[in-house]
This record gives sequence, C-alpha cells and structure tokens, in this order.
Amino acid sequence: MSMLQVETDSLGRPIELYYEDIGYGPPVVLLHGWPFDHAMWEEQAFALASGGCRVITYDRRGFGKSSKPVDGYNYNRFADDLKSLLDELDLHDVVLVGFSMGAGEVVRYMSRHLGQRVTRFALVSTITPSIARSRDNPEGADEARFDDVCTRIRADRLAYIDQFVGQLLDGSGINPATVDWIRSLAVPASRIAMLACVRAFAETDFTGDMAAAINVPSLVIHGTEDRIAPFAANGRRTADLLPGSVFRPYEGASHGLFATHASMLSEDLLGLVRSPPSHTLPPSAF
Repeated sequence: MSMLQVETDSLGRPIELYYEDIGYGPPVVLLHGWPFDHAMWEEQAFALASGGCRVITYDRRGFGKSSKPVDGYNYNRFADDLKSLLDELDLHDVVLVGFSMGAGEVVRYMSRHLGQRVTRFALVSTITPSIARSRDNPEGADEARFDDVCTRIRADRLAYIDQFVGQLLDGSGINPATVDWIRSLAVPASRIAMLACVRAFAETDFTGDMAAAINVPSLVIHGTEDRIAPFAANGRRTADLLPGSVFRPYEGASHGLFATHASMLSEDLLGLVRSPPSHTLPPSAF
C-alpha cells in the first residue's frame, strides 16, 4: 500500500493519494472515472503490465483509499495532484490514459503543466471538450440533469450508484458478478466528493485547454452508443480538436468501455505505448 501526501488541509491534516505501481518498462498512468477508483482498470493494468509496461494507478482525492477532504474538488487541483505523483515517482516519457472524468484531468494537466513528463495520451469515453449543453455543444446535458443527479445522490447514494452502473453498461450482457464488482468500486467514495465532482465536470469547458496543450500524439476512443458522454458531442468533437489524433470509434459500444470492451481497449492502449515516437500516430499502430 503506497500513499503520497500532496498537501495538508486548513488544520494541518495530510491529504494523501493511494497509488499502485506494478511492472517494468515504459510508464503508463491510468486515471479512473467517476465515481469509481483505481481498481476499475484491473483488466487494462494486467494487460499493460503483462505487455512490458510499468503501470501506475491511483485513487483521485475523495475516492477509493485516498483522503476525503471537504474541498479541493476542481480540475486545477486534480491536475496538480497528478503532477505531484509524476514528480514523486520521477516518471519520464509517460503515457497518460484518462477515462471519462479522468480524461478531463489529462487535458487539464497537459495545459496547466505544459505536458511535462508526458509523450502521448489517450482519452477514453471522454467528457471533453464539455459535457454540459451550450451553444457550441447542443447535444450536451442541461443543468436540470446535473441537479437531478445531485438530488439522487443526496437522497440515496447507493441507489444512485446502482442506477448509474446500469447506464454505464447499457445492456452489454456483462455477467452479474462483474456488475456487482463495478458497483462496489463506487461505495468507498465520499458523498461530498461525488457531489462536488458532478459540479466540476458539469461546469468545466476544456476547449481552451485542448487548444493550448495538445502537441503530442494522442488517441481518442469512444463508443458510438455512449449515452453518458454522447459520441458526437464528446468523442467526435474531442478528436476534431486534437490535430493529428487517432480516433477509434467502438461501434455499438456504451460508456463503460473498460468493462464492456476490456480486451479491445487493452490492445489499443498497448498499441499507443508501442507506436513510434512522432507527432502523428499511424492508424496501422492500432
């Protein structure tokens, strides 16, 4: 069990991140989605480590085994937490992989910290450039949807988790034991963190971050039937804003690609790691 202190709260109590570091080879850092923890990457971490990578996973503050402070749930802080981890482990030539909410952290890190230590990245089921409805994103969710999510979490957090996992997997036919396991990954999350993160990803537009920071090879993977972060509004728009990126639509897939398309996702991530260093990833690498 490894813990990294990233700061202290107003009373001097440590705020720590739980992380796991396995394997040998080029470093790959996996950022989990909301409201889960690092363990959602079990299949991909195993495949990457078996394929000759050093794999680092960690729990976002407020989730899993990390500290659960009452504040600090914004993308600048999340990007700073990621930087603290990369610096502490002194990682170089890193491949960053973000799923859903975690994809926003990757993009904010690339902008806020100028992509230090990173050579390429992947965004999986991304919520970038924005998940909320706006003039530029008419297919996004309106404010009432996010208000409803918060109301449900306050009323019965565990019932909401059950409903969300159903939406995440969207009739994919995954066995019940795996579904129960996925639900269990959200149980340790702080209610405060869950609510604050809804506001963080609902109110953050990453368009400027993407324009400022994207000068390394990138891979965008998105399900065409994603009903949490719609394909056109998030997957396609993100790929369009990343010149030279490789866009991998998963036909008929929903949001939870780490579970519904675990092997395919693992292979694509290995392809990203193994692709030759350049500013353009050849489609043949995947």
